[in-house]
Amino acid sequence: MRRVLYALVVLGVLFVVALIAMWRLQERIVWQPPRLAAYPSGEARRIDYRADDGQPLFAFVVGEPARAPGVIIAFHGNADLAVWTVPWAAEVQRRTGWAVIVAEYRGYGGLPGSPDYLSSQRDARATYRVAREQLGVDARRIALYGHSLGSAVAAELASEHAPSVLILEAPFTSARDMARRMLAPVAAVWSVVARVHFDTRSTVAALDVPTWVVHGERDGVIPVRMGRAVHAAARVPGELLLVRGAGHNDVRDVAGDAYWGWLRRALERATAARS
Repeated sequence: MRRVLYALVVLGVLFVVALIAMWRLQERIVWQPPRLAAYPSGEARRIDYRADDGQPLFAFVVGEPARAPGVIIAFHGNADLAVWTVPWAAEVQRRTGWAVIVAEYRGYGGLPGSPDYLSSQRDARATYRVAREQLGVDARRIALYGHSLGSAVAAELASEHAPSVLILEAPFTSARDMARRMLAPVAAVWSVVARVHFDTRSTVAALDVPTWVVHGERDGVIPVRMGRAVHAAARVPGELLLVRGAGHNDVRDVAGDAYWGWLRRALERATAARS
């Protein structure tokens, strides 16, 4: 009996330690800015702007928004950089004609500040505002794209400013579900300890926006079942593309033309819908 009580005490202590760690470190777990410096190629130009709290931001623009059939505002994942997303954006522009704005988060790419849930919303709103006001892009010509963590940022922005289409690559269902994946007992008290409230599944269920999802079937970071669940929850489901043999960061490489065809159809239907 004493051993059982001892084991229960140890488990209780470990659980409390895990809760404290989750409380204190959750932003560091969700946002992991690379420390490497990198610069874009000649394919992109940089625009600088500020969030409504004065935070300096920047984004890379590929293509000519005024001449393109539409503009994609793209949000990258947690351990990525906007500059690393520029080659993807250039390929999108080459294959579809759409211009791409690749947004950077505060705390990333040499920007000051610390990213968190509320700041991610501020930064996304600021990028959308730049597209509309500085670049003069009509709201009906804007699509939103997000990869991994960026899929949650894009979905939340879509709930405030409806895009022509919402394109999600490797989305997770919710921050709570990801916490459960990391440490199951924490999910039971997530609403108490959480400051990160992403819930993409619930968000897309309320959107009157076509939601297209692509996910690698061997994704070891965000399991493919989450991508399936996000697509199934969408009020206006677009096409679901599951890529056999692909992981978290190599979907487009493994899928090849199937990926680009899927993306092109999403944009073409968005263009047709506003005609």
